[in-house]
Amino acid sequence: MSDAQTKSTEMPESKARKLQLRFAGRTLVLRNRRQPGGAVLGLAFEGGAMQVVLIRRTNGSAEIRNSFSAPLSLNLLTDDPVLVGREIQKHLASAGIRERTCVVGLPLAWVLTLSTKLPDIPEADLASFLQIEAERGFPYPPESLMMASSRYKTPAGESYILQVAVPREHVTRLETVLKAAQLKPVSFSLGITALQKVDGESQSGIIALLPGEQNLAMQISVGGGIAVLRTIEGVGEHEGVEDGRFQIDHITRELRITLGQLPIDMRDVVKRVRIFGHNDAADELAEQLRPRLEPLGVVVEQVRCCTDTECGLSVPPDTEISPALTLAVRWLSGQKPAFEFLPPKVSIWQQIASRYTSRKLVTVGIVAGSVALLVLLAFLVQQVQLSYWRSKWAGIRPQVTRLEQLQEQIVRYRPWFDRSCRVLTILRRLSEVFPEDGTVSAKSIQLRDSGTVTVSGTARSNQALLRVLQQLRNVQGVRNVELETMRGQTPLQFTFKFQWNPPTQP
Repeated sequence: MSDAQTKSTEMPESKARKLQLRFAGRTLVLRNRRQPGGAVLGLAFEGGAMQVVLIRRTNGSAEIRNSFSAPLSLNLLTDDPVLVGREIQKHLASAGIRERTCVVGLPLAWVLTLSTKLPDIPEADLASFLQIEAERGFPYPPESLMMASSRYKTPAGESYILQVAVPREHVTRLETVLKAAQLKPVSFSLGITALQKVDGESQSGIIALLPGEQNLAMQISVGGGIAVLRTIEGVGEHEGVEDGRFQIDHITRELRITLGQLPIDMRDVVKRVRIFGHNDAADELAEQLRPRLEPLGVVVEQVRCCTDTECGLSVPPDTEISPALTLAVRWLSGQKPAFEFLPPKVSIWQQIASRYTSRKLVTVGIVAGSVALLVLLAFLVQQVQLSYWRSKWAGIRPQVTRLEQLQEQIVRYRPWFDRSCRVLTILRRLSEVFPEDGTVSAKSIQLRDSGTVTVSGTARSNQALLRVLQQLRNVQGVRNVELETMRGQTPLQFTFKFQWNPPTQP
């Protein structure tokens, strides 16, 4: 991440309305969701409570429609996300807030940090180097973290980078909570980084403090980036102590320890402390730190109200500053947060592309493409052959048409009678098998169109009739000889039939 990624720059109003891109000679107009007149809900979670601010942008200024703070009886991480979401929705409904788009400040207690000195390596190798450092320095694997970073430099010119991580499980759970509250988050950031704007060009250092109920959020901005981001726990006084609500000795000691972890030449440029808040806790902390830090040349300043310079948009005078307010106003002004932890929304096309980019699937795609190419080539060869034979057919088509017409004429005018003389042929074959001495004689012969011949007659003996039937079975063209009836003795009356099926003449 470059130095510019820790800067908060306001997008011009003309660019906020639309962005024009030229592609292939055409102008594409992309509407920006951050339009003037849009509204957004600022949420900040810290210490079991939430801050809510509803802001609408009109004519380049921020109009505060509603704001309140409310305690949460349920824990964001341990209780049922649906129940937590319903509690948040109940608070919003009680305040009459219907806006669903929101920017969210994550609890600083969720944040893990790791500061690393950058070696002299090419920029292309920086991501790999940071991943190795994250694997060594964070208690979670990098894939289970939502990570961001800020780069800063010492007065001597040495480069450092602060890696900031939030467990992905926490972010996913918070998304579920907001979905149950019917809210649509557009940014997950940190409230204290929105309060203290990072100057990418200034080398002077600033300690930003945000007091809470039992902890103190601290950010050190120096060298064009954020060098320290942490929470000081247990800053509240114990019960029965009337000197104040803060353990000022504990806070001072933690400040010295934190500054001692910075490079030596960087400690000397941190000469300013800014305490954010318009409440008794901020006032008391400023009063207790001034006598301890100002003798050391450190200026203690309390920021009570939100100014145009602090927030990026024109806000009403004497507007009390808060993390939820600055998060919402900076988002409406188009400024990018110093750290963004909202998981990217992957489109359906990106999901398909990521699913089908593995080596195995690429190989399958190449094979499938080769098969498709072979099929196309086969169809191409077939079309070439069809084209060749179509040209041949076109050459002989007139002659074929003439021959077909002649064939139709021949069929139409050919003789109607049968030249095979079937009846005479059958009678001839029967006369050849009947004996000339009259022992077997025929009285009637029936011939059907199907070729079935039925013969009835008399015979002097059974043996003479069987000899006639045997000789008839040996005649060429005779099939299925069957004796149907046989009555009497002398003379013997009989009826038999057979199928006439002569061979076709060539």
